[in-house]
Amino acid sequence: MKARFLYAVLVVALALSVSACGNKEAAKEETAAPAVASAPIDPATAGSITGTVKLDGPPPKAQRIRMDAEPTCAKTHTTPVMSEEYVVGDKGGLGNVVVYVKDGLGNRTFPTPTDAVVLDQNGCIYKPHVIAVMVNQPVEIMNSDPTTHNVHPVPANNKEWNKSQPPNAEKIVESFAREEIAIPVKCNVHPWMKSYIAVLKHPYFKITGKDGAFEIKNLPPGDYTLVAWHGVLGPSADQKVTIGAKESKAIEFTFKP
Repeated sequence: MKARFLYAVLVVALALSVSACGNKEAAKEETAAPAVASAPIDPATAGSITGTVKLDGPPPKAQRIRMDAEPTCAKTHTTPVMSEEYVVGDKGGLGNVVVYVKDGLGNRTFPTPTDAVVLDQNGCIYKPHVIAVMVNQPVEIMNSDPTTHNVHPVPANNKEWNKSQPPNAEKIVESFAREEIAIPVKCNVHPWMKSYIAVLKHPYFKITGKDGAFEIKNLPPGDYTLVAWHGVLGPSADQKVTIGAKESKAIEFTFKP
């Protein structure tokens, strides 16, 4: 009987030890040191890719955001607040689109930027609507409102977290360990609040403004595949482009509403 008891204790202890090791390994994976950066790009041969992202046809009618249930939020606006899912310029340029290099960089690695990208909560709206960072680059989240928010990214490939942020609270500083395009961000207190964080392994990306324009600089000569991603319309078809030494190429992405 005593032997059985000691055997059971040993089995439980071993299971706990394995579980602890697994948890430690998971923690290591989340906080793994970044890879050593490859040799710098030679500016004497680097090229660029420019272009525009357009919407082929009229965008859906912008939806008004109703903040009546939260008077504190409503008071911060003197005019109706409209959804930012479709930001379209006069010539059909589509804003809030992440344009990035999908393939062509091989095994090249890049240093992680130490400067933070800021996501603010202002007027009970996430500003900007879309941000993009590199893996492990800090994201600094502010609350400029006189009400409490909670910041809740809902990733598929990264660690999910949910943090409350009262007025005048310290900035929340977080980072993401894996590439993901893109992570939806919501506020459980104010259901209309929505944003996206794109996370990439390299610095070759841009977010378009209302004119839909973008420029990706400092690319070494090579063959590249580019993609444009929109929060509602998703990813575009791939665009392939070859860049020679000191060469600049122009491409265009078109989405249908």
